Amino acid sequence: MIDANEYRNGMSLLTSAVNVITTDGVGGMHGFTASAVCSVTDTPPTLLVCVNQSTRSHDYFVQHKVLAVNVLAAQHEQISNAFASSKFSSEERFKLGEWGALETGSPILKDALVSFDCEIEQIQHVGTHSVLMCRVVAIQHSQQQESLVYFNRAYHQVGQPELV
Repeated sequence: MIDANEYRNGMSLLTSAVNVITTDGVGGMHGFTASAVCSVTDTPPTLLVCVNQSTRSHDYFVQHKVLAVNVLAAQHEQISNAFASSKFSSEERFKLGEWGALETGSPILKDALVSFDCEIEQIQHVGTHSVLMCRVVAIQHSQQQESLVYFNRAYHQVGQPELV
């Protein structure tokens, strides 16, 4: 049997985009930082988002049935840390950055690399997490060209323009 620490150590070497997942609805605005996001299919456009069931925002996502995946640009490390920390309230988190909305009303970070506005169509519980199958209903791109990624338990930037 694979030990949980061994698994986490191995997964730390899987480079992933850093995302802030947000929702808004009856329960207010909530969000968390996630690397467990991936494309499922382009027909219909669908993303998969994993959220720990023990997080304080989990139930709001299930209740609201909508979310936005905000793919962070290189300058968003502070926003990532705030949405990952239990030290910040939802109100404090959303004071960082400039936010808007698209179709679902979920908060969209205006200068995110790209934001996917989604409706949650299915939820499956696997171990400690819920796997959210999300149909993309709107997309917003920015002019950012550098992405924030997470590798070996640290932030890195990729996509820096080459100097000529």
